[in-house]
Amino acid sequence: MTENRTYTYLNPRVALMGPGCVKEIGRHAKDLGGTKALIVSGKSRHGEELAGDIRKILENADLKATIFAGAEPNPTDSSVMEGAEVYKRESCDMIVAVGGGSPMDCAKAVGIVAKNGGRIKDYEGVGKVQKGIPPLITVNTTAGTASEMTSFTIITDTERHIKMAIVDPRITPDVAVNDPELMVSMPPALTAATGMDALTHAVEAYVSTMATPTTDAAAIKSIELVSKYLREAVANGEDIRTRDMMAHAEYLAGIAFNNASLGYVHSMAHQLGGLYNLPHGVCNAILLPYVEMYNKQVCPERFADIAKAMGENIDGLSPEEAADRAIDAIKKIASDIGIPSGLKELGAREEDLEILAENAMQDVCRLTNPRDLSKEDIIEIYRKAL
Repeated sequence: MTENRTYTYLNPRVALMGPGCVKEIGRHAKDLGGTKALIVSGKSRHGEELAGDIRKILENADLKATIFAGAEPNPTDSSVMEGAEVYKRESCDMIVAVGGGSPMDCAKAVGIVAKNGGRIKDYEGVGKVQKGIPPLITVNTTAGTASEMTSFTIITDTERHIKMAIVDPRITPDVAVNDPELMVSMPPALTAATGMDALTHAVEAYVSTMATPTTDAAAIKSIELVSKYLREAVANGEDIRTRDMMAHAEYLAGIAFNNASLGYVHSMAHQLGGLYNLPHGVCNAILLPYVEMYNKQVCPERFADIAKAMGENIDGLSPEEAADRAIDAIKKIASDIGIPSGLKELGAREEDLEILAENAMQDVCRLTNPRDLSKEDIIEIYRKAL
């Protein structure tokens, strides 16, 4: 944990949690001064249906809205530019995103371009969004990415085939909505992938070089909740209490990593998504134990805490032995919920490992990893995860 420094914690102004809370967004949109919203959703029929439901809620509050159902599963720079054009053409003055992490990320990026101009790739990196974004409400329908409440957006550069990480406090949403009633339709595989994404966020934040007592508390509670409820959420997705607890778990993980950042699991997963267009949560889930096998050597006590939070009995064990229990517990929960056993199953290729590693070393998430990794280390981790 970083000592002798000041801390700034970034979270939405308002967080709405619990069954039925989505019905309150009209009032909050008015509080933000909005008159016409651009609703950003996924390209699927389900995404369009969700956007239609959100439009009805806004219209019932005497607000106008237009829909941009253009967010791909890994949102691209081209879709962002298209959305920004719609925002300007329709004279919108706020944005409402609905769906999982992809519509959220797309919406933030649309807001960046709409308010600041230029191309979205101009803002890659940290702290480059000088004019902020329009008022933003994010309605989350998955329990994993936490994009509904963070200052991160991840956009695929279609020319370089990499995922760009854009991080800026000015893109933190104003209102984040986690209504478990919107999450019951998630299929088991998506529930598993997003749940492991939340676990990855919490673990990486807990061992981050920027961790603080506040982020530690959020991360550990998130790990406890994921360990207790994720298997049940995958097996019985219609259970509202389980969905609600997973929504709390992913939001707590968001608090943790939004303020402590992440590490090499995300740096490496981003490259797999950029090159192969793979699902982010699954990539994280596969990579997590392999990256943390390296990291536990420099902070075994932290991994002992993770093991305990995951329900492991570590009485009488050394920190190193307890850390091994944490890695085993991560592997066990991934196996129990049907995460693929390796990257080869997703189409990753041995001949691409060097370029993947080179790109991972440029990703901003690496900066707070607890251990410096060489290119050879990263290639070896990818190889083990194949």
